[in-house]
Amino acid sequence: MLGMQSVERSRRVRAVSGVCLAVAVAVGVSQVSVVGQGTPREWRDYAGGPDSSRFVAATQITKANVGQLQVAWTYPDGDTDFNPVVVRGTIYTRARGNVMVAVDAATGKELWASAEIKAFAIRGVNYWESADGKDQRLLFSTLNMLRALDAKTGKPIPTFGKDGVVDLREGLDRDAATVEQQSRLPGRVFEHLLILGSATNREYASAPGDIRAYDVRTGALVWSFRTIPRTGEFGADTWPANARATVGGANNWAESSVDVARGIVYVPTGSGKYNFYGGYRHGDNLFSDSLIALDARTGRRLWHFQTVHHDIWDVDNNSAPQLTTVRHDGRRIDVVAQAGKTGYLYVFDRATGAPIWPIEERPVPQGGTVPGEKLSPTQPFPTKPEPFSRQSFTVNDLNPYILTTEEREQFRQRIAKARNEGPFTPIGFEDVVHMPGNQGGSNWGSTAAHPGDGRVYVIGFNVPTIIRLLKPGEKRPARAGAPEEIVREGYPVTDGFGLYPTIIKPPYTTLTAYDLNTGAIAWQKGLGDDLRLLPLGITGTGSASTVKGGLIVTGSGLVFATAADRKVHAYDSSDGKELATFPLGGPTSGGPSMFELGGRQYLLVTASATPPTGPGAVPTPHKGPTGLVAYALPR
Repeated sequence: MLGMQSVERSRRVRAVSGVCLAVAVAVGVSQVSVVGQGTPREWRDYAGGPDSSRFVAATQITKANVGQLQVAWTYPDGDTDFNPVVVRGTIYTRARGNVMVAVDAATGKELWASAEIKAFAIRGVNYWESADGKDQRLLFSTLNMLRALDAKTGKPIPTFGKDGVVDLREGLDRDAATVEQQSRLPGRVFEHLLILGSATNREYASAPGDIRAYDVRTGALVWSFRTIPRTGEFGADTWPANARATVGGANNWAESSVDVARGIVYVPTGSGKYNFYGGYRHGDNLFSDSLIALDARTGRRLWHFQTVHHDIWDVDNNSAPQLTTVRHDGRRIDVVAQAGKTGYLYVFDRATGAPIWPIEERPVPQGGTVPGEKLSPTQPFPTKPEPFSRQSFTVNDLNPYILTTEEREQFRQRIAKARNEGPFTPIGFEDVVHMPGNQGGSNWGSTAAHPGDGRVYVIGFNVPTIIRLLKPGEKRPARAGAPEEIVREGYPVTDGFGLYPTIIKPPYTTLTAYDLNTGAIAWQKGLGDDLRLLPLGITGTGSASTVKGGLIVTGSGLVFATAADRKVHAYDSSDGKELATFPLGGPTSGGPSMFELGGRQYLLVTASATPPTGPGAVPTPHKGPTGLVAYALPR
């Protein structure tokens, strides 16, 4: 074996991960697997393709002409957050809140609309078709159920599952009536399988976050990988006895990626639940906060790496693992790169799980005032590449622009009193500071790559968290959608997520380009602008919000990015120079799409006409298109 993160607490060096069972899988597979090139230039999957690279080999739009893009058409009802898929000249997207629609990709004309579908996944849908193209399906989850529609008509397929429905709450070793299992993201199609993660909620009574594969034709469960192992299974001794019966999470609530040539799915996972207290789940808690390589056909674990042990900071891995090929030590290596909320990019040999550069176990702060908590004495730190998000926040980093003198002094005093010993500062009953916080680093939709040149792109959020736990009997402050409440007897809860995207000095949000041939940052810049600072002539700050942008990388050397400043930005991938911007009439969240049709290359973006809310939101209206917006070069 090439080493792995040991399950035993006595072992302190966990620099090389994984059980190297994947070596046999790689036999006969070319070292260079450039997914996306030579395939139809459609957008058949969430994030563009099985590899989630958001890479399009199209070259009609270039660095020289990108500024000439203009609106080709708009469809008024496209919902932002949703990443439309484009297949056979048809766009499938969410509209009017709870309706799936098919739109002509050349004109924006609506072709069909489904009946109302309550609470279906708001960020994407899966498309699958049979080898002869006659059976075309859209697969998505809604209210904890997996469903399928006929892509030609929008009608439900009654032969899928039981009367057209598969209950995702079943098979989790829990009472199905007491758990939730639906992710806002659509999963990943591979061959005839739909590989799904789940959003198990953040609270104590969460379900285990099993990774499961369903037959897209029948809805039958084909395989399941238990991220909280049953007693006797590998990793069970990193949890308390019989933890699977009481502890939830360790779930893939966001994105995953498939190496089609190898038949491997790379699955990033989140923390065990509750997010901010782990006194009832002692141990490293495999397979929480991990990157797991599974045989996509069987669910067999090939290797894994845990990026955070016994997570109490909610620093999930949730952005899509990026697959590219690098030249390292004189040879070409297919790698997978995982960006985390920690602000680090973890890079591994795709087949074996061996880190490309050492990942060191380093001591982290200990101690605290929370009964029963037992932290890991060390955490993994990549020696290379350097982090894409800031790793500290002090009074010297307070925003000199937006905060008033009074606000700045209030935060100065609060931060000065808080425990502040880095991103792994233990959470207690008094304020602690985390940077990047639980909404910092990378998040869903925030990574992309060129599959062949070793470049990986990451949107990073510099969002400090100031947080503490509440004891039983204390009041939990009212939050959006939740009233003030008294903390009941039992385990502690937080006083809120304590996110402050505007108290830190710029840049707030960044776009980082990594050259993984060298392990260096090729360039980094603020992604977007703070709309409040533009009247002062201050630009390049990045947008001050936790709204999620998205990326597309093209074969002509362009990087397209959306941001919370309600613009589409086009950059030169070689040096980060901004080549063009396109204003939108409302905020956009999630990823754009790109496709070719009738000799034209289209960029597809969703922008909401609904005024934005939440931290960093700026309600000032913009002039520009809304809904589903298609850009193309003039005819």
